[in-house]
Amino acid sequence: MSERKVRVRFAPSPTGALHIGGVRTALYNYLFARQHGGDLIFRIEDTDSNRFVPGAEEYIIESFNWLGIKFDEGVSFGGNYGPYRQSERRDIYKKYVQVLLNNEKAYIAFDTPEELDAKRKEIPNFQYDATTRLSMRNSLTLPKEEVDRLIAEGQQYVVRFKIEPNEDVHVHDIIRGEVVINSSILDDKVLYKSADELPTYHLANIVDDHLMEVSHVIRGEEWLPSAPLHVLLYRAFGWEDTMPEFAHLPLLLKPDGNGKLSKRDGDRLGFPVFPLEWHDPKTGEVSSGYRESGYLPEAVINFLALLGWNPGNDQELMSMDELIKLFDLHRCSKAGAKFDYEKGKWFNHEYIIHMDDRKLAELFMPILKEHGIEAPMDTVATVMGLMKGRVSFIKELWDTCKFFFVAPTEYDEKTVKKRWKEDSAVCMAELADLLESLDDFSLEHQEQVVMKWIEGKGYHMGNIMNAFRLTLVGEGKGPHMFDITAVLGKEETVRRMRRAIEVLK
Repeated sequence: MSERKVRVRFAPSPTGALHIGGVRTALYNYLFARQHGGDLIFRIEDTDSNRFVPGAEEYIIESFNWLGIKFDEGVSFGGNYGPYRQSERRDIYKKYVQVLLNNEKAYIAFDTPEELDAKRKEIPNFQYDATTRLSMRNSLTLPKEEVDRLIAEGQQYVVRFKIEPNEDVHVHDIIRGEVVINSSILDDKVLYKSADELPTYHLANIVDDHLMEVSHVIRGEEWLPSAPLHVLLYRAFGWEDTMPEFAHLPLLLKPDGNGKLSKRDGDRLGFPVFPLEWHDPKTGEVSSGYRESGYLPEAVINFLALLGWNPGNDQELMSMDELIKLFDLHRCSKAGAKFDYEKGKWFNHEYIIHMDDRKLAELFMPILKEHGIEAPMDTVATVMGLMKGRVSFIKELWDTCKFFFVAPTEYDEKTVKKRWKEDSAVCMAELADLLESLDDFSLEHQEQVVMKWIEGKGYHMGNIMNAFRLTLVGEGKGPHMFDITAVLGKEETVRRMRRAIEVLK
């Protein structure tokens, strides 16, 4: 690392929900900034006013709050390099457009959409560049007086970057190494549009990154084809010495690896591609989110971090602090990363297993309340400890462990047929009497007494325990029997047993 302070940015467009690929880009920027004691800037790229969607900006901020990705400055966070919303920086961009025009690095073009369409029909694979610009209507071909007159009359125009042909442009990429593109394949990109007095992304992001002293641009692979243009723009402004280092991250691919991950893949295969549920204000469509689907934010972060990066060891479960310590852009893959949503579920399962029982109980309490259940925290925490290894999502815990809180009213037909023997009613009545007589109802004492009783009576252990489980749970599932009875307590255990005997005899 150089002595220059690390400053990175995440700059989404408020055009809808935040795609999970964007979340990963923000995460990598966050990890890199934290590892190097740097700053993470939150900037809004809203130069395309036609695509603005109400509520999108707030949604993006809420997503990062949920995920625990914290910004140091930017929109809604403050800072000394604002404004951080591009639509509020019009005058800044105009100034730099003029710099390029004055230095003959850019020119004004008046070509109408119809004229451009005509050229595309006339010239196969038409591109506005050094070979065609002198045949177009622009300030390179028109007298200055006419250019001034057209502008004064309010004729709409764009400012195009003037790219010199046949020059090898070198882009040094931290992940991909040296990328060389010949300038002849680049077109004279539009940098500014008089129609809305706003720059295009290409100009705005260069000017903003320079003025905000961004040291590293960490972004998706889809921006790699634009990187030579951006290098040329830095050079045209005379900012080459402070140009940020680039790192273009691998794409997130569909689960089968064929193509870029899209919302349609999630809809088709049943997994979210957005961090939070998104209500589209234009179509009314509701798209699922990781939060509402029951994922823990720590699990989502861990899962995403390993899509396109590896820590260089076999470790999979990592806290945010561990990720910050281990993260290295040089260990990012060049190839796209398959989005294995089943692995995402596995991460959630692992984070539930490793969660403190009381914390898990707090998250489960609202689900109990939904079902009209009030239970002591200690009891719920004990149940969580017994059952958390059986689920991938907290919302699955109710079906898995509701028998701890609600006595069965029905008994699974298949289990009854298989497990309830001719003598089960008699044996369970004896066992209920035995358990009722115990003064010490601790797990250890129960087990000791019941095992001795089974042995003394010569009963079949499996038959007794299977019938016992059926009376308490209503089916053949659940943890160790005496874990169940210890939670239920003597009175509830015996009550359930006697009721089952009546129903099943």
